[in-house]
Amino acid sequence: MDTTMSIRAGIVGISGFGGGEAMRLVASHPSFELVYAAGEGSAGSQLADRFPGVPAKLAEMVIEKWDPETLPKLDVLFASLPTGTSAEALACVPKGVKIVDIGGDHRYAEDWAYGLADIWPDQIRGQSRIANPGCFPAAALNALAPLLVDKLIEPSSIVIDAKTGISGAGRGGGDSKFGYAESNENLVPYGLLKHVHMPEIVKTIERLSGGSAGGLVFTPHLVPMTRGILTTIYCRGRATTAQCMDSARRFYAGRALVRVTDKPPQTKWAAGSNLALVSYAADPERNLVIAMGVVDNLGKGAAGQALQNANLIFDLPETTGLDGAPVWP
Repeated sequence: MDTTMSIRAGIVGISGFGGGEAMRLVASHPSFELVYAAGEGSAGSQLADRFPGVPAKLAEMVIEKWDPETLPKLDVLFASLPTGTSAEALACVPKGVKIVDIGGDHRYAEDWAYGLADIWPDQIRGQSRIANPGCFPAAALNALAPLLVDKLIEPSSIVIDAKTGISGAGRGGGDSKFGYAESNENLVPYGLLKHVHMPEIVKTIERLSGGSAGGLVFTPHLVPMTRGILTTIYCRGRATTAQCMDSARRFYAGRALVRVTDKPPQTKWAAGSNLALVSYAADPERNLVIAMGVVDNLGKGAAGQALQNANLIFDLPETTGLDGAPVWP
């Protein structure tokens, strides 16, 4: 497809962190043109009121009240809505409008492709309804996939210890526990045993391995930084470190947006980018494999992967609009 073509894009939930990141990426994408912005509490304001640094061409765009019945002519809609609020409304979007749902309502839902772009790109190309993975699954599953496919670890033995920046809670965080005084100099485990991302992690592990993920343990932690996710994953397996590294390098050969690193990855290595970084350490004598995965929770964990999925939908090179370097320092 011609990368200079104009694809008419809309974003609902644009004033949140995920929607704002989608706006930033769409604004600089050579093929997408942002023609529609929608929200709830921000409706009626201009984009520049919410994002003072927005590109001049978008500054005066008015955020509309979200109503799927009154959409303008669109080619693709990015939906960044809280889990539990999008299913009914998105069902009213015309079939001719392609949707990438950054929220959680359609992961493994019927007639929606699960958009784990670096693992199943061929199952996303040409589809019209894509469910973006959650931020934690984006970090953990990219690290686990090669090991599961190559049978180097036991799928029922996985323990995921995840750390995330505060922007993963959304703009405003929903309650006072995400304020500066509560989160600064603090480390908080949450969502124990019943986190909303557990079902999709379990289903994907089983889909990749053909085995049971019934023993999965997943514990996320909130850390006092703005962006980033680091997952440290403990597995049972007799593979060596070299075998794990080789497995990942073969699995991701030609995949520009996944990096296999010899050193344990750090969250800042991915900040502001759509990269996933993975690495491994193993001790076969102890029947232990440690997999590590890093993403920017707003990048590969949300809007970046959404743009990657949209590129696949429209048969564009996957890296289009996503090949910028991470922010450093």
